[in-house]
Amino acid sequence: MLIIDRLELELQPGLNVLTGETGAGKSILLDSLGFVLGWRGRAELVRQGAAQGEVTAEFQLSDGHPAHGILAEAGLPGGAQLILRRVNTADGRKTAWVNDRRCSGEVLRALSETLVELHGQHDDRGLLNPRGHRAMLDAYAGHEALLVQVRDSWSARSRARRKVEQTEAALAAVRAEEDFLRHAVAELDKLDPQPGEEAALDAQRRMMQGAERIRDDLARAFQLLGNEGAEGAMGDALRWLEGVSDKAGGRLEAPIAALGRAMIELGEAFSGVEDCLEALDFNPMELEQVEERLFAIRALARKYDVLPDDLAGHADTLRARLTALDAGDADLAGLSKELAAAEAAYDAAAGALSQARLGAGAALDAAVMAELTPLKMERAVFQTRLEPSEPGPEGRDAVTFEVATNPGAPSGPLNRIASGGELSRFLLALKVCLHGDDRGVTMIFDEIDRGVGGATADAVGRRLAALAEGGQVLVVTHSPQVAARGGHHWRVQKDVADGATLSTVVPLGAEDRVDEIARMVAGDTITDAARAAARALLAS
Repeated sequence: MLIIDRLELELQPGLNVLTGETGAGKSILLDSLGFVLGWRGRAELVRQGAAQGEVTAEFQLSDGHPAHGILAEAGLPGGAQLILRRVNTADGRKTAWVNDRRCSGEVLRALSETLVELHGQHDDRGLLNPRGHRAMLDAYAGHEALLVQVRDSWSARSRARRKVEQTEAALAAVRAEEDFLRHAVAELDKLDPQPGEEAALDAQRRMMQGAERIRDDLARAFQLLGNEGAEGAMGDALRWLEGVSDKAGGRLEAPIAALGRAMIELGEAFSGVEDCLEALDFNPMELEQVEERLFAIRALARKYDVLPDDLAGHADTLRARLTALDAGDADLAGLSKELAAAEAAYDAAAGALSQARLGAGAALDAAVMAELTPLKMERAVFQTRLEPSEPGPEGRDAVTFEVATNPGAPSGPLNRIASGGELSRFLLALKVCLHGDDRGVTMIFDEIDRGVGGATADAVGRRLAALAEGGQVLVVTHSPQVAARGGHHWRVQKDVADGATLSTVVPLGAEDRVDEIARMVAGDTITDAARAAARALLAS
């Protein structure tokens, strides 16, 4: 990575200090860490002449660490050990692995949010980002229970609002066709078509239309089959045969029997023709009435684009929509009451959270101001500003941390008002006050002590050491007072070998540490007085 060939740095619990001359490579180390964590802007770190650069970072995770959830959601292997690896090739391609499983930069960045906090004069991800100030204030004050109430009431309010909007939209759609619905239902109810009726009417109409044409033929057939015709003749023939059958020696029995059967069949035919004639005997007005109803049914079927047999069901559907319309106003009134109650509940919960935030903001202001005094910024003013914002699941407050460097001076956002040294001290004071349930996060302070010295630098070192208790803090510093507070100390240095300049990191023992702090006190020439001052700082 640029001037690094191969380097391994094993940070320890507590306060880890990185020192070294300007240009030795301290910033490159942070760039390398940002690269493996997927931070944007931390790229193109391949050393000239090398095919690729690779960075690996290993983290130990506690059981309840939030990184476990991100790994599970991304389908990546978990466990107590988390190993991130990212490669940058000379042609700019970047590839990342999490526990030896390929992953995207988005997953790396999501993990980094739970693993590392970077604080410095150019930190736009942490304390300087106003978008996170509200969450910081809530975490400081322990507003978890109030936030749950606000989120729940917001969800209930949102559901109630959606129901009202959906009901209003449905009613508006029905009202737009209310006149049509009422006319259609009245029209269909008046005609009252029944399933199968169209086919029956059509058959009846066809029969009536053919009645006149076949009636005369039927009448003639009826006469020929009756007493004046076939039935009478067959009856006479049967009587004649029966009168002489006893003289025919039995030869007429079969013809007589056949005539008997024929008389029965003839009688059935006669009755059928007679029934048909009676059926064809109708009033001419009946045909007109049948045709009128048949055509009316077919016209409605075309009008409503349904089959004739489906007209009755269509009427039921339209009637149900009218019923819903008639009942809709009552439903809407009930839903509106539910919405009003949900909005009142949200307003109460959000109002309680706003009041709690006001109190917490005042407490945080006092705490930060108390921290600023030993940092030689007793004249500065820190203020947690709450302003109304659009309501949402986190309440209806916008929270911004603002500062004024001197009484009477205008206040504004941290990164716009404070100078480099002042900003560093503001950030440190704020972080000391906000430090809470973040023991699983490694905090990195990049030259946060720039521009301060003496007692102020000592106060900075003490606060960094306090932050590191029970956790892990890495500080890049040029201040001997801060370096002396470290529990573990590394020196970043450049060496020239075979005409190439490379950066290395050297862990410092007790005596080496004295010399390094003495260098920071005195400069290039380390004197006995400087060593004595270094030992005094370490002893304090």
